Formats: sequence, structure tokens, C-alpha cells
Amino acid sequence: MDRLDNTIRPYAWGSPTAIPELLGIEPTGEPQAEMWMGAHPGAPSRTGRGTLVEVIDAAPERELGPAVVAGFGPRLPFLLKILAAGAPLSLQVHPDPEQARQGYDDEERRGIHVDAPHRNYKDANHKPELICALTEFDGLCGFRPPAETADLLDGLGVDSLKPYVDVLHAHPEDAALREVLTAVLTADREDMARTVAETAAACDRLGGAYAPYADIAHHFPGDPGVLAAMLLNHVRLQPGEALYLGAGIPHAYLSGLGVEIMANSDNVLRCGLTPKHVDVPELLRIIRFEAGDPGVLRPEASPDGEEVYETPIDEFRLSRYVLPEGTTGHDLTRPAPQILLCTAGSVRVGAHDLTPGGSVFVTAGEKAEASGAGTVFRATVRI
Repeated sequence: MDRLDNTIRPYAWGSPTAIPELLGIEPTGEPQAEMWMGAHPGAPSRTGRGTLVEVIDAAPERELGPAVVAGFGPRLPFLLKILAAGAPLSLQVHPDPEQARQGYDDEERRGIHVDAPHRNYKDANHKPELICALTEFDGLCGFRPPAETADLLDGLGVDSLKPYVDVLHAHPEDAALREVLTAVLTADREDMARTVAETAAACDRLGGAYAPYADIAHHFPGDPGVLAAMLLNHVRLQPGEALYLGAGIPHAYLSGLGVEIMANSDNVLRCGLTPKHVDVPELLRIIRFEAGDPGVLRPEASPDGEEVYETPIDEFRLSRYVLPEGTTGHDLTRPAPQILLCTAGSVRVGAHDLTPGGSVFVTAGEKAEASGAGTVFRATVRI
């Protein structure tokens, strides 16, 4: 069992205070967006035996277990994060496994460098993800039914939005969503900037259901992604609630602190709310034009106290334990590798005392017992 020393990524959208408050340290004044726990080569966790990448590479079957190596290869299949959004993240979607392989192979054949700004596929893997709120957490997830979006846009009283309102009312669901998103992302930039400015002013004036979009527009003035965001469901998670984001589902995180877990991939297709590359044709190939409820997840309790956030994929499995005062020797052993993260209270796991933000990597099958009082998230795989 290894205590993890984790990197905090200073992306511009990060909150300057949320992660320091969780860790009980002084803020630096700079944004602190994500704390990564895992073996992603971009920022692997450090242990007393080297980076977690080096530890796993030295003995993958011992660290991960034969079943995980057979199923996913000699690498940790998931990446765990604490995410602190102080401003909206980019509006984005992720490919499914076949799309990721095709996209990666195509860009490799065309000789596009993996670090090129217009590269879409950094690897050949899909990137399903789950976000679990630690504080109240705002986000966008999946398309709202077109008729509801038409009413929302119509209520703004912006003349340049009326063609979109008409399409949303007149066409079948998938065709309406595709036509409007395509029109928004391919419109003349100056014309769209004026429409976004008028929309933002109306959202700001009306408030209520429009308030999240007014805030987005404040951060990204003139960005077509502001209108794209209005096609999506706005979701406000309470602590302990979660969202699962599968392939092709458009989404963006807006504000709040959460625990995020994902397959160990970096493949992102962006729709807007970003200065980065937006590949509209590829985005339209990947995105799923399906409206529906975003599907807020609540954990399902098991007899041993584990509360599991059920998802349909195998690369990761997130759960939590809320250990009451006086807990001693609560068995957390699993036949798969796991990262245990404390988010509240004080918990001792093996020889390691964990306070909020503290984490350990537990080798597959290694005995792990928890004592103390607090909340522990478990990141592992489904086997």
C-alpha cells in the first residue's frame, strides 16, 4: 500500500480556494482546478517507490492482478480526480471505443503530431466519466427536449433566435437538434457574436432559469458555445449525487467541487466555451442527438456499508464509505487495484492516516482495513 503524492493542475477555470479548503492549506491565489490520482503519464501520482507509472510498469500483474492485466492490459484503467470548477469548462463530448480507435488510427496515418493543437485523438481509448458532487455542483448534461428548448429561446425575445425556435418546433427530435447545433457552430462569427451578445443581455435581465447561461456568456462573450449550451439540460447536483457521462453525450461542468473518475484517456471533442480547436464535422459525427433526462445517480448501499455509483462500463467503479465514529478494522480488501481517497473526517487505512484530500494506492488483493470516522471514496475496476 502506497501513500500518494498528487499533482494539482492549475487550469484557468479552476477555483483558487476549493481544493485548498478541502486540503486545509493556504490558497496560492492561482486557480487550482484538478488533483490527479493515478498513473496517467501527464501527471502520475508519486509514491515512495517512484511514480505510480513506474511502480506498475515494474510488476503489472503483482500491482494490478492477473484479471485486470488480462482485461485491460498492463496499465491502471482509470484516473481519479478532485475537480474544482470556478468557471465553466469547455462544452464537450467523448468518443466510444470504436470511434476512438478509428479517429486515432486516422490521425496517426495522416501524421498529425500527438501534441498538435488540432489533434482530436490523443490515444485509442474511450473516455466515459462520472462526477460525484462534494459541494453543490452545477453542470450541463445531454440535450433538453427540443420543444422545451424552443420555449426557453423564445422567451428571450431575441429576433435572431427565431429561426432556431422554428426548427426546434417543426422537425423530429434528432434532426432538429442536429440542424440547430450545426447552424450555431457554422454561422458567420461576427453575426453569431452579435446574437450571443443579445442573448446574454436577455439572460442577464431575466435571470431565473436563464441565469446559468448569463454566467457562461460572461466568461465566454460572443462564443457560439453559449447557444449550444442552451440546448442542454442544466443540472444542479447536491453533495453525494453524481452524473455518468457516456460516449457522445454533450456536457460541461460549470461550478462546484467533486470527485471525478474516468477511463484513462484524453480524447475530447469540443463544442465551444473554449479557445481550443473545435472540429465541427468530427464533433457532429460523434455526438448523440438524443434528448432526455440527464439521469442523476444516487449511490446504492450494500450490506457492508459500501455505497456504489452504478455505471455500465468496466474500466472504473466508484463507491464511498461513510464510516461512523468508533469504526475499527472495516475491511476494504479487493482482488483488484484501488485508490482510496478521504474527503471528510480522519481515517486510518493500513499504516496511513488520511485527512481530506489524502489518498493511497492499494495493490490488488492487498489487505486494507479502515478505522476512524469520515468519508472514503474507493476507485477501482469492475471484475
